[in-house]
Amino acid sequence: MTMKPALIIVDMLKDAFNKHPDAFITKEAMRFVPTINRLSAMFREKGFPVIFSCDSFLPNDFIFKGKMKLHSIRGTDGATVIDELERKASDIVSEKRRFSAFFKTDLDQTLRTFGCDTVVVAGIATHICVLTTVLDAVALDFQAILLKDCCAAHKPEYHGWTIQIYEKSPIYPLIKIMASEAFIKEHL
Repeated sequence: MTMKPALIIVDMLKDAFNKHPDAFITKEAMRFVPTINRLSAMFREKGFPVIFSCDSFLPNDFIFKGKMKLHSIRGTDGATVIDELERKASDIVSEKRRFSAFFKTDLDQTLRTFGCDTVVVAGIATHICVLTTVLDAVALDFQAILLKDCCAAHKPEYHGWTIQIYEKSPIYPLIKIMASEAFIKEHL
């Protein structure tokens, strides 16, 4: 069976990088930007969609009632994709107000319009927005591949624990954890 994937790049936004340039998550994420650009080019070349899933909050959003500080406010430059990621007119930007790229967005319908059956997920943060996107993808009957070398978390152990748990998950192979090079070799 031939895979029909979409690349979903989660929350690689200016506020995350500009407000916290020395944070572990930011440094790790900058390290894999070239790989995401390479993957994006390969997906586009094969006619597969490239989707940027972007936080787009309102200033008084419920999400900020906890410890999370204001960021990625709808309509601000901080809620836009970092300049280091290459974008094309054919790419899709999907705004979200919660963690998952699917929650109360039209991503499910968009993927089905393109005939996709698999999502390949990269971005930040592994243990929050990336993970909820992967889990929701499976809940909506998509296979999901989390690219473990193209994700980062606030602390290295958060990333490691998330990867470790899902590499051994009974949900496999509906959720696969792969390195980007292995994915490229196997599927592109």
